[in-house]
Amino acid sequence: MPREMSLDAPDLDLSALDLIITVEEPGRLVALDGRLSARTVSEGRAALVEAISIGTGDLVVDLSGLALVDASGLGVLVGAHRLALRSDRRMLLRRVPERIDRLLSLTHLNRVLCLEQAAPAV
Repeated sequence: MPREMSLDAPDLDLSALDLIITVEEPGRLVALDGRLSARTVSEGRAALVEAISIGTGDLVVDLSGLALVDASGLGVLVGAHRLALRSDRRMLLRRVPERIDRLLSLTHLNRVLCLEQAAPAV
């Protein structure tokens, strides 16, 4: 079920500030769309912690709809990764957008976080 953040500012494009969390398979597959930033990290953290706590095996986090991740968003991903490891699970990032993949490379978090490798184009 998607959760949306609401702001009370008439001139803001709310869709650009939202984080939409879709739990596709409870405890196993979560999709994050929009922005994982300082404004939305509490919702993102809560969704990932809940998914880790109720599931078993790999937790797949689909990032294909994520437009932006800032430093606080990276912290949420790293924290969820560590929590998953402590829970004998693995958090696997799926369909990482190119700009976010570059950010993970620049910060060397691509060496820490588990990223699903894209299937080769045929």
